[in-house]
Amino acid sequence: MSRAGRCRRGADGWRASLRRVLAIAGKELRHLRRDRLTSGLIAGIPLVMTLLFGYAINQDIRHLRGGLVDLADTRESRALVLAVQATQVVDFIAHEASAQALQTRLVRGELAVGLVIPADFERRLQRGEWPLAQIMVDGSDPLVLSAARGLVNLPVSAPVGSPGSTGYAESAGGGVSESTTGAGAGNAGAQIPDQAFALRAWFNPERRSALFIVPALTGVILTLTMVLFTSIAIVRERERGNLELLITTPVRPLELMLGKILPYVGIGYLQIALILSLGVWLFDVPIVGSMLDFGLAAGCFVAAVLMLGLVISTLATSQFQAFQMTFITFLPQLLLSGYMFPFEGMPEPAQWLAEVFPLTHFLRVVRGIILRGATLTDMWTELVPLLAFFAAGLAVALTRFRKRLD
Repeated sequence: MSRAGRCRRGADGWRASLRRVLAIAGKELRHLRRDRLTSGLIAGIPLVMTLLFGYAINQDIRHLRGGLVDLADTRESRALVLAVQATQVVDFIAHEASAQALQTRLVRGELAVGLVIPADFERRLQRGEWPLAQIMVDGSDPLVLSAARGLVNLPVSAPVGSPGSTGYAESAGGGVSESTTGAGAGNAGAQIPDQAFALRAWFNPERRSALFIVPALTGVILTLTMVLFTSIAIVRERERGNLELLITTPVRPLELMLGKILPYVGIGYLQIALILSLGVWLFDVPIVGSMLDFGLAAGCFVAAVLMLGLVISTLATSQFQAFQMTFITFLPQLLLSGYMFPFEGMPEPAQWLAEVFPLTHFLRVVRGIILRGATLTDMWTELVPLLAFFAAGLAVALTRFRKRLD
């Protein structure tokens, strides 16, 4: 064959190969157009990720839940409280009578920061004694601790007009303005300390990030694995034709679903034991609370996420779709639950959405029991949403499964 003939034959081969590639590509595009879930993910994932990271994720922490103990109860102490509030780092939502009461609410997770102003606040201010007051903070979250540490250097200037004033005067509009009066204006010789507050970090005195991250991994890993396992379980039975065989048996839908999730409850506890063992052994994570309380709370969480997996299994038509839907539900929980980014830094709509997720409530339970020594009685407000999620998921799964039986 001549050289020209070989060139023509090669060109024909390339054209035929290109036609086959384009035919396969066209077939794949038609398949994607029919697969609504995959088509939605093409635009859905960039949209969700952009909104979450751009709008909901914020490391600039503001409006921490704060408690106040003002034993002085003077004009000067109230001015100091207003100065702290003016930073917008803390919102005082509770007033207590003692520091012990603040500590109790910190253990329960109801507060993140506490401010204790002693009864001799004015005498300390006049003499320039350090500290003027104490800040108590839940140190189990390093980001919250970092935000609270910024209050330690809150400027407290010399007295205004007369001894005993903090140098912050209430404005006509109820705000706080820093006085420009010099240090010797009303109390010559008094040295105002550079740090007005003594900071006490509870629950993580060494300020190690591992104490915050590792216990919470129990919730993150269980959310991914439990939902993925159970979402695939029923879909796999349908693809293999085993579901039709089960339908012909006396097994009821509720019995089928409970039987499907029961082995994964044991797997969930096995994973919890493995994570906590590694945390204690490798990262020196202290387990302050009762393991019995934690085990009961973990059972509520495992049941809730298993129900989410069953709901997904009734919606998905293939194992690949089940995997896609698992990823869709896992990503918002990971970002909004408070595991990676501080919950207090999110805008209110994002916080409302996060309250729907089981992981949000379980992370509070984990850190409360493991790190702060809280009890189930202290954390019951976080267990109720988990049980409610389990009941709602079971109802939805049973309803959709009966429709398939019909």
